[in-house]
Amino acid sequence: MIHANVNFANHQYVADLKQAIDISIPMHNGVQNPNAFHIPFPRFEPIQVGSFIGSVAKGSGANCENLFLNPHGNGTHTECIGHITFERVTIHESLKSFFFVAQLISVQPEALENNDQIITSKSFSTEIIGGIEAIIFRTMPNTAQKLTKNYSGNNPCYLKAELSKDLAARGINHLLVDLPSVDREEDNGEMLAHKAFWNYPENPRMHATITEMIFIPNEVEDGLYLLNIQVASLQTDASPSKPLLFRLNQVI
Repeated sequence: MIHANVNFANHQYVADLKQAIDISIPMHNGVQNPNAFHIPFPRFEPIQVGSFIGSVAKGSGANCENLFLNPHGNGTHTECIGHITFERVTIHESLKSFFFVAQLISVQPEALENNDQIITSKSFSTEIIGGIEAIIFRTMPNTAQKLTKNYSGNNPCYLKAELSKDLAARGINHLLVDLPSVDREEDNGEMLAHKAFWNYPENPRMHATITEMIFIPNEVEDGLYLLNIQVASLQTDASPSKPLLFRLNQVI
């Protein structure tokens, strides 16, 4: 057993680093993935250079695949403020710390008169714990359909900008949702929830991140966790990511 000791809000907690809860959605070759914004599905293809084909099944000594994907529409991804800025800002530059005290909260979306489903501060009764660095929203109902759901053209649930603004004001730097976006699918490019969370353009929060298209199994209880966000070292605005949760147990 490998332990991490965490001091949070004047209490001592311990996490077992061998008991990770993976809340990412594995990315597959082809259509067995969630899809958003009509972005093509991922393709994993053996490289071909002359007579060499990067496939053991086709006679090569090794497998070597080209990956064709777009993080924003193909699965779990973590994005930085560069997603909405004119200037090029990358996730590799923005995310410099990787472990955070996080709170998982299950939320019940609200229906608007136009049938939009939104998440507001009224969507959950749980109090947000002061001092947390990250918040994770699990929308209800929570089913395995999220692993392969086609969100494109279906106007999925999104966050009200006022909630994003409140989270930023609380000092929460990392927002994780099981939705394809914190904003409405078609919003004329306003990106209100993104801008509110990143406080853009007034006072940009350069090191804050948004992670979308996660999946939290129902057996994972709401509460405090140690969160580890893993991304590839890509110089672009978003990367496929692997957020991991470790249950925090208070030391008596």
